[in-house]
Amino acid sequence: MNEPTPITSRDNPLLKRLRLLAQDNAAYRKQGQVWLEGDHLCRALMARQHAPSIALFAASAWASADAALKYAAPKIHTVPDALMAGISGLESPAGMGFVWDLPVDQVLKPGVPTVVLDRLQDAGNVGSILRSAAAMGFTQVLAIKGTAALWSPKVLRAGMGAHFALRLVEGLSAEALRALDVPILVTSSHEGEWLHQTVLPHPCAWVMGHEGQGVGASVAALASRAVRIIQPGGEESLNVAAAAAVCLHASACAAELRA
Repeated sequence: MNEPTPITSRDNPLLKRLRLLAQDNAAYRKQGQVWLEGDHLCRALMARQHAPSIALFAASAWASADAALKYAAPKIHTVPDALMAGISGLESPAGMGFVWDLPVDQVLKPGVPTVVLDRLQDAGNVGSILRSAAAMGFTQVLAIKGTAALWSPKVLRAGMGAHFALRLVEGLSAEALRALDVPILVTSSHEGEWLHQTVLPHPCAWVMGHEGQGVGASVAALASRAVRIIQPGGEESLNVAAAAAVCLHASACAAELRA
């Protein structure tokens, strides 16, 4: 087993890179890597049969860390607790983290259950939708240009490991959706078929629109139908992440009944 190499300088090049990955929403695009902070995200990565390239531990956490985490990466480092805290974007820094090399050449795959994010802005909403997509058997999430960065630190934390179960493609135009080769369903708060009365196709692509503006006209023009959720309580609309969970669950139920 490899033993850890200590790092003691704040100016170490690796620590500089990790601070960027932990605190800059777009740094992963330049570096091709993400920083996964904390036990939960690291275990979620390994549970999906992925391996980190680097493991980093606070000195105080190394001795008590699980061996499966300690020796998961070919490169292992320890740092003083203060330097670990300087990397973290969390109020309560974790004692360990992984660096993972992002999948390369992720492209849209036709014919699979898909969620399309049309300019969603809130990282919490995006991460929550990724969790629902993975839980309900949707294997691909596509982000239209203007959507929050899918691998940003906040979206990663909100996703709670769902990222590692999904094909994620971002920066797409509406026209790119023509290649999906499945029915496209858009959500609306005021028009379309009632979800509970609709015979849902499977596979399909559900589009979740901007928190304030909804689905854009260029994406809506590609849809085979619009669907809305019954709201007997009379609220104007649902939070987009809540609406996504309802719609994706309905699709999962429909698919199960057909099986």
